[in-house]
Amino acid sequence: MESSDVEQARARHVRIAERLLAAVSAGDRGAQVACYHPDVVLEFPYADPPVRIEGRDAVDAYLKVALGIFELRLTVTRVHDCVDPDTVIVEFTGEGRARPTDRAYANTYIVVLAFRDGLVVGQREFYNPVPAARALTATPAN
Repeated sequence: MESSDVEQARARHVRIAERLLAAVSAGDRGAQVACYHPDVVLEFPYADPPVRIEGRDAVDAYLKVALGIFELRLTVTRVHDCVDPDTVIVEFTGEGRARPTDRAYANTYIVVLAFRDGLVVGQREFYNPVPAARALTATPAN
């Protein structure tokens, strides 16, 4: 791949990553799922227990539940170019609330996105699970 082709691919993938995160902030599951390849794999290694979802339909079903629990505003804080232009690492913050408890939620994330055919085919998301658990607890811990 020529140098200019690599840069164009990276730029295209960063735009898709930003569109994906903006869709989460907007609560627009359809727009989020539209960024995913049919063979997408979502992984949340720090969830308890770790979560792995395979296929766009399964991801859509998972997101229907997840977006019903958390209302989030995501802000990209840094994007890392990788040697492989089909991989993008994004750091971002999330603020919002847990709907079941109406408690505030804030976290920081790192996501590794892999692309195929102009769509996200792999998403490995790393975050601290403690703030989510606290936001979902009905009463503050003593």
